[in-house]
Parts: sequence; structure tokens; C-alpha cells
Amino acid sequence: MFEFKFKGALKQSDFKSVTPPGSAPGTIVAPPDAREPVITTFAYGKSAFVEGTIEALDQLEELLSSWPVTWINVTGLGNVKRLKEIGKILNIHLLSLEDVVNQHQRPKVEDYDSNLFVVMKMLEIRDEVLCSEQLSLFIGDRFVVTFQADEGDCLEHIRERIRKGKNRIRSTGPDYLGYAILDAVVDAYFPVLEEYGERLEQLEDKILESPEKGLVAELHQIKRDLLILRRNIWPMREALNSLIRDSYPVITEDTRVYLRDCYDHAVRIIDLIENFRQIAADLMDVYLSMASNKMNEVMKVLTVISTIFIPPTFVAGVYGMNFNTAVSPWNMPELNSQFGYPMCLLIMTLITTCVILFLFSRGWLTSD
Repeated sequence: MFEFKFKGALKQSDFKSVTPPGSAPGTIVAPPDAREPVITTFAYGKSAFVEGTIEALDQLEELLSSWPVTWINVTGLGNVKRLKEIGKILNIHLLSLEDVVNQHQRPKVEDYDSNLFVVMKMLEIRDEVLCSEQLSLFIGDRFVVTFQADEGDCLEHIRERIRKGKNRIRSTGPDYLGYAILDAVVDAYFPVLEEYGERLEQLEDKILESPEKGLVAELHQIKRDLLILRRNIWPMREALNSLIRDSYPVITEDTRVYLRDCYDHAVRIIDLIENFRQIAADLMDVYLSMASNKMNEVMKVLTVISTIFIPPTFVAGVYGMNFNTAVSPWNMPELNSQFGYPMCLLIMTLITTCVILFLFSRGWLTSD
């Protein structure tokens, strides 16, 4: 999966299109680091299923003609010729294949005559880093095709449901399988949000206990990650709303009811994201307030110390001028006094004591 690491600034190359500017529509250019496609299939009916990996594309046509529903999953986008052959067999438009290869598409729904094209974003957290991968979904009359760049997805439990055959997925058409995939992608956002909820709770405790400087960077990274989540789920909600509102030949009325439930999940995710973003903003304010209070306490201590020592410093400064008493009896006669030094210390002590009592009486020396 592609990784979003926000410890530094985003580079412009992170979202660079692989298709050269000015290329003809439908030009497909594989990413330079893309892997060779691996094609896995699930072909099933109500009473049986077949699972396997395809080497020769002729096997696809056999599966499509023999089974009510065939799920074709293509992992790896590094062979443009093979992708075009798959698209030709399944009658996938070249413009759609171009969007499949360019992995920074906005989640969307596009209706073609022979199939329905849906783009969505799968998200997960790996080693405390938010990772995103585009999943391209095609729903046809007898097939569902998914394209992804790397191994690993959130669809394994759908495969298990097909293998067990104990629910309605084996007795329904490809539109229901498409819904199940969409629902799995949307529901995979909840564990990610739970992770960020726990991080925010931990940050709140740390900020209230000791607002350290390093917490700001961690909090800022969470805010950036939440922004990425928001940018991905909002267009997905629009796409789901389009599937519910508009009429598509490959989507039945029965499946549209389930899509409404998936849409509700997307709305819940958006609400959670907005709540977490508000919490993150509030925590930033709390941090700034705590840091300001801590600075005020430091300034208060320094001010009190300065206030206490200003009077003795003044007295010591006066008697440190060393005027010559032999010239005039008014030139600091205390310097010739037998008890001049202890009297001076006593005066400074009394003044300091009076200042401390005054500050204490005003409540400036208490922590409250």
C-alpha cells in the first residue's frame, strides 16, 4: 500500500501521474515500480464454488461462461499488455483501465454500457503510519473485477464467506458481491478510527500531566492523518449515494437496500472523523494553554524572587558607593559606626521579611 508519512512535508512526486502530459485519452502507462499482475478467481453458484490462480487468460472466458458469478482479483499493475487483454475479455473501457493504473484517483462511480466502475480507497495503519491503496472495482452482468497494486486487503472475510457458502452471498448476483466489497472497504475505516481515538486519549493524558514539546508534532500528525481520512471518505459517501439514487442496470433494487446501510456506515465514519478533528484541535488549544500556564508559573517565581531581592540590593548599592567620610561628616557616617555592618544586614533582613509578608498577604506566594 502507499504510505502517507507526515513527519515531513509532502513531496509533489507523491501524487505524480505516470501518464505523460498531453497523452491521448486511454493511454496506459504502468508505474515504474509496479509488480507483475497475479490473477486470482472465485467462481461460484448457489451450491458450489471454484477458487484458483489463473495463468492463461483463456481460463477467464471458461469461468465466465460456466458460473453465475466470477470474482476476478488482479494484484499488480506492472504489465500493461496483460491488463489490456483482461480489459478486452471483460469489455472494460480503456479510460477505466487508465484510472486503474493511475493510483491517485478520487473515489467515484462511472457507468459504462457493459459494466459499472467504482474507485475507492482502502486504509489501514502499519507501524503507526497511515497507509492507503486504491481499489478499482468493476461490476458486470456475470463478473466482478478488482484491481489493486499490492498484496494485502480487507476482503479476506468475503473470501471466507464464499468458501463457507452459509450466507446469501452465494445465492445472489455480482451486484451483491460488489456491495460486499464496498461494505468491507468502508467498515475497514472503523478500526483505523479506533486507533486514532486511543491515540487522542493518550495524548490528552500526557498533555494534562506534562505538556512536552514533542506532543505537538504527534498531535499535528494525527490532524493531518484525519484530514486524509476525511478526503477519502467524503467522495466515497458521494459515490455510495450515487449508487443508491441513480439507476444502474447492474444494480438490483434488492442490493440497493444494502447499499443504503453501507451509506449509513460512511456517514457514521464522517461524524467520527469530524469529532476526532475537533478533539485534536481542542487538545492543541489545551496544550497551548498548559504551556502558557507553565510559563506563567515560571515568570511568577522569577518575579517574586526579583521583588524580594530588590530592596536588599538597593541598600547594598547605597552603602557600596564608599564616599570619603573624612571629607564631610555627611558622607555616609554609618561607615564609621561600630555596628554599621550588622545594622545594615538587619535592615535588609527586616525589609525582605516585610516584602515576603506583604506578598503572602496578597496571596501571590500560593499556588492557587
